[in-house]
Amino acid sequence: MNQVILMGRLTRDPEQRTTPSGKTVVSFGIAVDRGGQDDQADFFNVTAWEKLGDLVVQYLSRGRRVLVQGRLRYDSWDDKETGKKQSRVEVVATDVTFLDGPNDNSGGSGTPAKPAKANKEEVVAEIDDKPIDLSEIPF
Repeated sequence: MNQVILMGRLTRDPEQRTTPSGKTVVSFGIAVDRGGQDDQADFFNVTAWEKLGDLVVQYLSRGRRVLVQGRLRYDSWDDKETGKKQSRVEVVATDVTFLDGPNDNSGGSGTPAKPAKANKEEVVAEIDDKPIDLSEIPF
């Protein structure tokens, strides 16, 4: 089974290109916090194809938080200039969940946006003070 799930922040804006066969592919990088006391992260290259890639380009930018699900792909090739064998591992995304809301201002800064503060009067005005009829509850 080849499945990977990563949560992190984009390290660069997504880059879209088109293959000779006409398919679109988007490349981006994510930094995943290791979760220890040290501020260490692992960096992964991710590709997203066609419609998924189109959504990534449209809605994501550097610094945005994402959850990427996909599979690992190993590529190897001979470098034409040096003749040496090169290789890399990348994540081929099958699903990308945008963890920041559409109005978050965290894109590009790499820091989380501050939550919006609600005015106390606005919250009180929204509370419905009608008594609850327990017979309307379905369970």
